[in-house]
Amino acid sequence: MRRLPYKNDPKTENRTELVRFMNMCMVENGRGDVLALDKVDDSYSGTTFPGGHVERGESFHDSMIREVWEETGLSIKNPVLCGVYHWTKEGIHNVVFLYKADEYTGTLQSSDEGEVYWISKEEFRKKELAIGMERVLEIIESGDKRECFMYPKEEGYVGALY
Repeated sequence: MRRLPYKNDPKTENRTELVRFMNMCMVENGRGDVLALDKVDDSYSGTTFPGGHVERGESFHDSMIREVWEETGLSIKNPVLCGVYHWTKEGIHNVVFLYKADEYTGTLQSSDEGEVYWISKEEFRKKELAIGMERVLEIIESGDKRECFMYPKEEGYVGALY
């Protein structure tokens, strides 16, 4: 007889954790430019790509389309999942699904999240990037790296790419 796990089951306790799902998308315009967002949130600021939180009961795919539309006014089509960037902080495993897209419709417009604009990839890299964006770019562009796990060290978080 197989025993079903329950909340305080010691055999499954170390397999259960609080998780926060998020997403981010590098939107390209076919002319070598990417869509940048100058994030103004106090807890996460700097230049980044559009993205945000996955809502309860929402697919990761649909969440990505919704977040890009909310932050940019663009409706992306066929976002491609490129990898995952994740870390644990204050007992919550934060997981960001990384996408890229090059098909979209709509008119670009900024939101409360910050200003959005097209910029070359070279110029994007020179901006004051939000935390972790170097690793995000590496995953999205590499083709062979699919995961970055950030783990705490005395000097701060350190990333391991897989």
